[in-house]
Amino acid sequence: MEQDSQAESLSPATTESTPRTVDDETVVAYLRDHRDFLLRHPELLVALAPPGRRAAEDEDGHVVDMQQFMLERLRGEIDNLRASALDLIDTSRRNLSIQNRTHAAALAMLAAQDFAHMVRIVGDDLPLLLDVDAVVIGFEPPASPLSGLVLPEVRQFAAGTVDLILGNTDVKLLRETSDDGTIFGAAAGLVRSAALARLMPSESVPGGLIALGSRGRGAFHAGQGTDLIGFLARIAERCARRWLEEAN
Repeated sequence: MEQDSQAESLSPATTESTPRTVDDETVVAYLRDHRDFLLRHPELLVALAPPGRRAAEDEDGHVVDMQQFMLERLRGEIDNLRASALDLIDTSRRNLSIQNRTHAAALAMLAAQDFAHMVRIVGDDLPLLLDVDAVVIGFEPPASPLSGLVLPEVRQFAAGTVDLILGNTDVKLLRETSDDGTIFGAAAGLVRSAALARLMPSESVPGGLIALGSRGRGAFHAGQGTDLIGFLARIAERCARRWLEEAN
């Protein structure tokens, strides 16, 4: 009796520790009740051994070619990867082109012989180098007169204009804009998209703005990086400081 009692007490534990076997019929029944199983677990399509190319019929009489289904799915994934790679290559090429254009524009400004020459380079050469339709540079009133700033090509902004336009940022990209002439002057009617960057030359040279304008809506947008336009602004403000402080 004592042994029987002990056997009875051990039998549940023995049953629980026995591995549960799943036969083919159980798997088939489960898959029939859960027809979206492979859709929810597509990684199994790669792990499973595909059947031969001979088509079979399911219980409803529909022709099933599992191998073809798996191959088509893999082809779709390969096509998606190829498209993603091509997009990445195209984006990298565009970024490299923009970087090269920005460096060429910076070198052109650094080669200026004086401030007036630099301003002409900004207005005449930078649109071609940067592939935009207009580039302007302007400043707010200086604390003391700076004769070098009084040039037809230099935009004259009222005090506080730069903060009003840029707010707390140093660079702003506008997908769509309608300038009243405050920024782009005579080119305002042409510009539909713009990139604006703050200029902070020095205590003696007032703050200002360099603006790139394009006639194409969406040429600039918030999703773009601002490093290169910021770099261009730093070059412009250092050139302005150099020439304007030397002239005074």
